[in-house]
Amino acid sequence: MSLQKSVLFQEVSPHTVGEIAHIAVQESHAPGAFLFKTGDPAIHFYILEEGRIRLSVSGTGLLAQIVCEPGEALGWSSMVGSDAYTASAECLGLVKVLKFDSVALMRLLEQDPAGGLSFYKRLAGLIGKRLVASYGATLSVHGERAAKSYG
Repeated sequence: MSLQKSVLFQEVSPHTVGEIAHIAVQESHAPGAFLFKTGDPAIHFYILEEGRIRLSVSGTGLLAQIVCEPGEALGWSSMVGSDAYTASAECLGLVKVLKFDSVALMRLLEQDPAGGLSFYKRLAGLIGKRLVASYGATLSVHGERAAKSYG
């Protein structure tokens, strides 16, 4: 998969995308494997190439979301200054990902300020979509009596 196909990298300069490709490590993971678990040190960022991954915020799989589109991002905690992952990422079948050292990726994005800004805007949008999905999951379990959050 080309990094340019990932929505996160669409406005990053071709030169920077080429540099980012050099630090990418392609990995395959078996069904049942975890890329990371809640509380693990947040040091890697991932782009899904193929497969399905369940993101869950507890060991029981509550508030789970499925990541299955090539180009989707995982491990965003590593890119926003968090010391630990806020969810677990479990492979639901054979999974292929691109793995990045988050510090090295941030350094490359800093060298392309316009592209880096676009990357982080798109990452914020992704986080927002997952947050809205989590709100929906909470309401489906707890109903309208759940605590409300306004953005």
